[in-house]
Amino acid sequence: MKYRKFRSKLRAVRGLNIILWGAFSLFALIIILLFLALQSLLVGIQYRDRTFTSMHLASAAAGEALAQYPADSSLFRHIREIEEEYDVRIRILTREGSVLSSDGYEEERFPEIVEMLRQKLAEGKTDVLVSDPTSLGYVTAVSGQPYYLYLTSSIARIKALESDLDWLSLAAGLFSIVLAFVASGLFAMLITKPVTEVTERAKELARGEYDLDFKRDYYCMEMQELSEALDHARVEISRADAMQKELIANVSHDFKTPLTMIKAYASMIIEISGEDKQKREAHAKVIIEEADRLTSLVGDVLDLSKLRAGVGAHAPAVFNLSDLLYSIIERFDYLTETQGYSLETDVDEERYAYADRERIGQVIYNLLSNAVNYTGADKRVIIRLKECAIGTRFEVEDTGAGIPKENLDNIWDRYYRMQETHKLPVQGTGLGLSIVKGILKTQGCPFGVDSEVGRGSKFWVEFPLPPEDEQKLLPEEGGEAVQ
Repeated sequence: MKYRKFRSKLRAVRGLNIILWGAFSLFALIIILLFLALQSLLVGIQYRDRTFTSMHLASAAAGEALAQYPADSSLFRHIREIEEEYDVRIRILTREGSVLSSDGYEEERFPEIVEMLRQKLAEGKTDVLVSDPTSLGYVTAVSGQPYYLYLTSSIARIKALESDLDWLSLAAGLFSIVLAFVASGLFAMLITKPVTEVTERAKELARGEYDLDFKRDYYCMEMQELSEALDHARVEISRADAMQKELIANVSHDFKTPLTMIKAYASMIIEISGEDKQKREAHAKVIIEEADRLTSLVGDVLDLSKLRAGVGAHAPAVFNLSDLLYSIIERFDYLTETQGYSLETDVDEERYAYADRERIGQVIYNLLSNAVNYTGADKRVIIRLKECAIGTRFEVEDTGAGIPKENLDNIWDRYYRMQETHKLPVQGTGLGLSIVKGILKTQGCPFGVDSEVGRGSKFWVEFPLPPEDEQKLLPEEGGEAVQ
């Protein structure tokens, strides 16, 4: 249990700042340790290379001295000068392995070294490197002389140098680690500061505070894009929240009105018109109309919810769009017969679409209802169905007041309505165009509206041709149409 609590607290403090700080510090530590290790190794290698170079030069000078001076004190004096100049120890060995020198210094391994050199000479080599834990050695034959030169250099000096260098490197490494730890902390804070600021404002946004400004001049393109995206999200969420509140208010009002009417007229039937058949029928008619209105509202709200949730969609199929349009126009015949409306049609025959027939029928009905509700005093509505570049274009045009350009994007919102100056012949719920937008987006059909103030509006939808694998369902010339 205690371990779980510890892990929980650890996760709580494991922020981006700490992660970056730890990552930068670890990276700096690894780099410093690698540098120190390589430095120690390279210094040793470089010292050995320089020592062997000095031995090579010293052996060349000693060979020249052997050629110029006899084996007496003058030769040994010159050899000592060479030793001091190149900081090496020179031994002149005979072919038998004995030492030719002024101090008579002998070493048991000299015959072994001479024998080793002879083998190397037999293999075509002229020198041999000989090393042990205390010194570096170099043996070479003297050209034209019956001697070998054996040069040594103590590695005690390099050991002391490496020891001093290790302490110096350790001190420099510790200082570098501390400096890297502090610098990485400051650098991590610099990187995470804008992230922390954006996070805090995002939390405020989640609490419903929309009066925020995410846009800043950040140091990197990713943070700039994130701030702009969050600011756009803030605007959209604020708009959606306002629309949600408006929707709740409008739905509540629209539910309340018919329910109030139903209750009131039901009470009137009980208390006033129960015995009067004519009044009772009139009151019952009002109840039925209000119930129908309530049913229509519930249906539209459910349709909109299904569209937004992406459920309830049917599989697309090829169908006769011309026949569907005619069948929907017939549902408006009562307006032409009783209220003087004129529905003018310019419809091409045998136009087909590949979509959800039921949903497209709902789109056409809603657009025709909208045109009837907002057409001008002449009560004209023009309906067209014509071929277009991608397939078939449906248009419905009214002669009403038109829509200002600044409101064209808003008409697809839920419950958006233009000012109504006349009684609507088709009862609406304010959700029709929002449902149209949702359906056409799911069906992949381009749509839009062209409007001019004072001259009316024209809503249009384009239906792409059926895909090639569905073309076989289209009727042949003179054949029976697909329903």
